[in-house]
Amino acid sequence: MLMLYLGGRGLNSATILGLGGRGVDPLGPENLLVFGVGPLVGTLVPGASRCTITAISPLTVVGMGRGTQGGGATGDGQATVPGAAATPATSPCFGDSNFGGFFGAELKYSGFDQVIVRGASEKPVYLFIRDEQVEIRDASHLWGLDTWECDSAIHHELGDEGVQIASIGPAGENLVRLAAIITHLSRAAAKCGIGAVMGSKNLKAVAVKGTGGVRVANADAMRAAFQDAVRTLSTDPWSQQYSRDGTPSLIESHQKLGRLATLNYQRSQFDGWKSLSATSMWQYWNGSRACFSCPLHCSHSCNIDEGPYAGACGEGPEYVTIAGFGSKLGNADTESILMANTLCNRLGLDTMNTASTIAWAMEAWQKGILDEGDTNGRVMEWGGVRAILDLLPAIAHRQDDFSRLLGEGAYRAAQAVGRGSSDFVIHSKGQDPGLSDPRAAPAWGLGYAVASRGGCHLRGLPTGETFFTPDEAVAMFGTAEAVMPHGTVGKGRLVKWSEDQRAAADSLGICKFIVRTALMYPEWEARFFRVVTGIDMSPDEVMRAGERAVNVERAFNVLQGLTKADDTLCRRFLEEPITSGPSQGHVVNLAPMLDEYYEARGWDVATGYPKREVLESLGLKEVVCTLEHVGRLCEQI
Repeated sequence: MLMLYLGGRGLNSATILGLGGRGVDPLGPENLLVFGVGPLVGTLVPGASRCTITAISPLTVVGMGRGTQGGGATGDGQATVPGAAATPATSPCFGDSNFGGFFGAELKYSGFDQVIVRGASEKPVYLFIRDEQVEIRDASHLWGLDTWECDSAIHHELGDEGVQIASIGPAGENLVRLAAIITHLSRAAAKCGIGAVMGSKNLKAVAVKGTGGVRVANADAMRAAFQDAVRTLSTDPWSQQYSRDGTPSLIESHQKLGRLATLNYQRSQFDGWKSLSATSMWQYWNGSRACFSCPLHCSHSCNIDEGPYAGACGEGPEYVTIAGFGSKLGNADTESILMANTLCNRLGLDTMNTASTIAWAMEAWQKGILDEGDTNGRVMEWGGVRAILDLLPAIAHRQDDFSRLLGEGAYRAAQAVGRGSSDFVIHSKGQDPGLSDPRAAPAWGLGYAVASRGGCHLRGLPTGETFFTPDEAVAMFGTAEAVMPHGTVGKGRLVKWSEDQRAAADSLGICKFIVRTALMYPEWEARFFRVVTGIDMSPDEVMRAGERAVNVERAFNVLQGLTKADDTLCRRFLEEPITSGPSQGHVVNLAPMLDEYYEARGWDVATGYPKREVLESLGLKEVVCTLEHVGRLCEQI
């Protein structure tokens, strides 16, 4: 199993496929919640800090091609806000999320690579893992606390500030589909509503303390690999940019490229972008922060001591939070964004999908679909800071009809509201992809469409679209068009390569910010794996391990009812051209890229199903049997 999947994401995905079952309610006790770390976590390997948390997703869906009861996949029902939502004839999607910080290394030091949580407790509990010993402890006194209060209370109870804690806030407790799991006060496993799964189990937190360490196969070779990697990073422009400014540096570059999500993607540039830039954030930052074993230190701590947003503090915010609560909502008030980030961290909310859902509501207000009668008196105008900040605790606590609606996420909220509001939900498989406007970056659009956990910029993260030279593109993908800004040929092969490489990194436990730099090439991953484990795995074999993870996740979604119709983007990206800027007039020409991607993967172009020969060549005979059993295996060669 470990040679097939390496660990982390790959092993988690195989666990969900093998044990998760079909027809499982994501918020029911039968859903699994799987914490997993890769073989490199806890070592000197740069960025080897990541922990993947996997479950069947309560937020994202597949089966949109089947239509819906009360509305089609791109249409919506006719229910109004207070009434019952139209019921989509869809199924829950594969889901996972991933965070850095120090929790992953502590779990590794405690002696575990994977922790699988089944069932549900009758009362609130938390897990305490200490050096291979696991306790289920009462958490009744912690229920209702925000994540920061919970963190402090557990540290006090255990008498050890070195314990690493992953917890949910009120959003997870109240089964809000936008709920995240928070560690280190600010590191969020935020995708797919994974915090709601933890809440459904009455599991308030997982606390970990380990003293075992990780024994590497060749300590001298490990040190040499680390030193070579740090030297490479020190001369890499992407690495230096991230070390200095972190992801907020992307605000300026996306503005210049015409890729900055603005007013729910009605525009791709924002007039107030300078107040959101890294330069603007500098005044609030008081030091760099890094995850375990990371020389990039791309995060910053910030705080506001006075004024209306006094008390905003913590790490970040990251680009997706700044753009989400900034340009996407027409908000240029920097300090309000820092406060929104603080509130989301404490409440246990995903900043990206929460901001996207509010953006949908603001556009519905703009178009006259929602009024104060629908919003419980809130004025949902663009840039309305008061409404934005008021909604965050309301959503987490499900305080009223409108906040309960938004807590379902934009896709389900639009199904409930109807009146054409599904036309401007920004999503793929029910989740906001979160980063670049894909009309200005087609490889990203394809990556969003095929991502196994729903719309996601990190699944493919095809930075090679701008990183690789034309000569490299020809050698790797058969055409220089693969790295041309608005080309389509070669993008399918580029995204397939990127997904495999990123999946391998997730399985090994390396941060994607490391493998999007000059360390992008799989030779680095193979070298790190060899010095840590003593196993000589070639770069091609590392990529095949990533490919297995992608195919296993695809198989799970096929079992859930995925069709080719699910590998798509929202109407805005496909049909509404960008109105100004460097990419004016462009939409995503998805169809030819999708077919090329299927061909590169060895999946059937007509259905998107994996072919038997591909799965067998990857050593996935059990997956073949599973798909064959339900008649969803493509026999074509």
